[in-house]
Amino acid sequence: MERKRGYFITFEGADGCGKTTQAELLEKWLSKKGYKTLMTLEPGATDLGKNLRQILLHYEKPVSDEAEMFMYLADRAQHTQMVIKPALEDNKIVLCDRYTDSTVAYQGYGRGTDIEQINTLNEIATKGLKSDLTLLFDVESEVAQSRLGKTKDRLESQGMEFHKKVREGYIDIARKNPSRVKIVNANATIEEVFSNVKEIVGELLNI
Repeated sequence: MERKRGYFITFEGADGCGKTTQAELLEKWLSKKGYKTLMTLEPGATDLGKNLRQILLHYEKPVSDEAEMFMYLADRAQHTQMVIKPALEDNKIVLCDRYTDSTVAYQGYGRGTDIEQINTLNEIATKGLKSDLTLLFDVESEVAQSRLGKTKDRLESQGMEFHKKVREGYIDIARKNPSRVKIVNANATIEEVFSNVKEIVGELLNI
């Protein structure tokens, strides 16, 4: 039976895990093989999203946990309807740097917001659109933080305890969704990590 839409692959992990680099490498690899691709990200892929991203990552005054969560969800709703779904309908492989699991990991496990509520709100924001595959780049929290350098955004600047909670959250998400979420050891070299990525994605696409 012929597939009626493209594939949706998301990239998740702590800040500094190397997921963006891997997404770029995968996009080049797939393009060389003749696949139509779209690389996108959250937050900030739409005009509305760019404004929300500026607030989310660089606003210097206090932001309530709920306000933070709803801004991410607003970005996701706009992104899903305006960018992701049209690309999938055009039979493209969509490579998305962060998606619903980020909100569960950061606002749920990290901030302590009720995860069932987040899951419900994610469902509303995306109208039920889930990824075909999620690559979770797992790295020691100390290593991830050391890769970020001295200039950090609002979320990257949270304490080590917060980032460890986020990492534990991601591992729990993977444990609960083994068919969708595949853990990639991001402590390895870029080349070793990408070799693993190609193997996982190749299995999905029958390459």
